[in-house]
Amino acid sequence: MADVFEAEGEAEPTISIGDYLKAVEEEDLEADLVLGGDEGKECTYNKGYMKRQAIFSCLTCTPDGNAGVCTACSLSCHDGHEIVELWTKRNFRCDCGNSKFGEFFCKLLPNKDVENLENKYNHNFKGTYCTCDLPYPDPNAEDQVEMIQCCICEDWFHEEHIGLQSPDEIPRDEEGEPLYEDFICQGCAIVCSFLTHYLKTISASVRNGNVANSAKEKAVLEDSPSPLKSSGMLEHGNCSLDTLVTNSNAEGKINGCSEVAGSSNKCILEINLVETPETSDKSKPMFLSKNWREVLCRCDACSDFYTQKGISFLLDKEDSIAEYEKVAKLKRDENLQKQEGDFLNKLGHVEKMEILSGIADMKDEIRSLLESSDPSKPITTADIHQVFDNLAKKRKRNP
Repeated sequence: MADVFEAEGEAEPTISIGDYLKAVEEEDLEADLVLGGDEGKECTYNKGYMKRQAIFSCLTCTPDGNAGVCTACSLSCHDGHEIVELWTKRNFRCDCGNSKFGEFFCKLLPNKDVENLENKYNHNFKGTYCTCDLPYPDPNAEDQVEMIQCCICEDWFHEEHIGLQSPDEIPRDEEGEPLYEDFICQGCAIVCSFLTHYLKTISASVRNGNVANSAKEKAVLEDSPSPLKSSGMLEHGNCSLDTLVTNSNAEGKINGCSEVAGSSNKCILEINLVETPETSDKSKPMFLSKNWREVLCRCDACSDFYTQKGISFLLDKEDSIAEYEKVAKLKRDENLQKQEGDFLNKLGHVEKMEILSGIADMKDEIRSLLESSDPSKPITTADIHQVFDNLAKKRKRNP
């Protein structure tokens, strides 16, 4: 279909209307997902240490990178400053205007504690990332390489610095899209070495040069000894990870399967994690499949272990990026519907009909243009001008 813009007489790049609108929509959606649906109107300080929110670092006010501010403060208090976008951070409270900012006070909430003692900071707050400690974007690099975020330490890593022999070991589909939900870096893999007891169930792996989601394909374990199998967690041969995490009932049981990670009494691993040594000698990064957290044992002993290691957030569904983005999408849809409804409700009947009629006329003109155009030729700027001329003439005929 001839839906391409091209400036007449100029050798400019062309892009289809569909691709352009799709790109705009994707950028808009990505921004909303990062902000978690936060419109940036109020400082989040009074909400305490939020489970997850978008955080920014102001290098103008805190060049040491030892503070973070919320979306609203980045817009209202630090407009024009050198800002580092940190995407999201867990269990963080807005620092804007506290003792780390000297005589600078928050414009939205001037009265704040001297310091947020539970906040955690890393070199990301200085604008550097990965084991190479380089900025992103890197001013010295011609091509910017995308990075992967560790779901434990929340640092970002270049693919060549995560400890793999080849990027081909990263689970991706044929189009290069990730087939994993979460990534755990080498350093955090030591702390999370207990996950090796689950890997046949929760890992997204690459096998024989092809990507295989082992969470779905290998939930039925082999005959080799396995704590998960011996515990009865996978007693029924048809229990996949999807079944395990979606068919649970109110009593923590699985429909058609045996007891799973909802019990507070029985450990599904049958291993004392406190006494199990960490495998620090051959730590490897982990790529984990969808809903992997739901499989983790939640018995009292394992829960205490997670707390000791400072990773109890793994049991909190709201902590995951997937859940954060899911909530953000819902807020986005609600806000768009509300904005559309508020706009139309403020108009009278005549104004509403004029807008709806104008939209219908625009659709008709564009459809007519596409149907009458030669599919082998691009649409020119003259064609677009003609569309608006036709609309103007139609309005004159129908005042």
